[in-house]
Amino acid sequence: MTGRVIKSTGSWYKVELQDGALVDARLRGAMRLQGSKATNPVAVGDFVDLEPESEGRYAISMVQPRKNHMVRRSVNLSKKTQVIAANIDQAVLVCTIAAPKTLYGFMDRFLATAEAYGVPSLLLFNKIDAYGEAELEELNYRELAYSKAGYQSLRVSAITGEGLEELKAALQDQVTLFSGHSGVGKSTLANALQPGLDLKTGVISAAHGQGQHTTTFAEMHPLHFGGYLIDTPGIRGFGLVDMERDQIGHYFPEIFALSDACRFNNCTHEDEPNCAVRSAYDAHQIAPTRYENYLSMLHGDEGEDPYRHGEGKGSQA
Repeated sequence: MTGRVIKSTGSWYKVELQDGALVDARLRGAMRLQGSKATNPVAVGDFVDLEPESEGRYAISMVQPRKNHMVRRSVNLSKKTQVIAANIDQAVLVCTIAAPKTLYGFMDRFLATAEAYGVPSLLLFNKIDAYGEAELEELNYRELAYSKAGYQSLRVSAITGEGLEELKAALQDQVTLFSGHSGVGKSTLANALQPGLDLKTGVISAAHGQGQHTTTFAEMHPLHFGGYLIDTPGIRGFGLVDMERDQIGHYFPEIFALSDACRFNNCTHEDEPNCAVRSAYDAHQIAPTRYENYLSMLHGDEGEDPYRHGEGKGSQA
């Protein structure tokens, strides 16, 4: 018997069978950590084999091969990794310019990880109804910076409904991972997309400008217009996993596209002569935020964000 994991609560999983029935299942102890570095060898989106146990419950006997998955590491627990979701068609990173401010470093680490694990990404800028002139200027910069890197972005407001139809079109018939900081409005957007979902929403801390966790466990929700939305707990930091130093540039599409034109095939794009990437940066063809975050990742400064307070942001996208 096979099914797809649609909810993870840590020790028990909700599994959707091929006929649509939902059953509870647990991991067999013998396979709990077998062959996996992750704290959760089974993730939402996994297809699993089940064997019946007592009282109508099941045991997960095998996780079927994944087409892809997304992994994160806590920046404070360097040896602990977590599989966020598996078998994903796309990842949507929900961002806000203020209340809370999504940091450039967080965005670039998320996008680089998605590139590394073969997951296409879409940037979703929420709460646009609440932005003043300064926030809209920064939003324009971010849209230009990431479009030059090859990423599509959408503007939405869960409050006014602006952009929701475009978002629905992007999500239709796709298995989509919804991720972002706590407080960016993931649950409010999910409720707007899928009437009756009634996910719990939270408030922003006045003291810290950050959201409080409202989603406790990852869960996959069917969408009435086709597809699934994987709602995840808010993420404060995004540590990198299994990235070799000489491969980091591969996960910045605009850097990778230019790397063949560099003089040296092992160019780090930092201070080598005849570096095509550095030349493009000097000519304002690569966003300074992206380039500086690439260097930050290259040097292993995972907790740092050169643009945490907006330093350096300008018209050079």
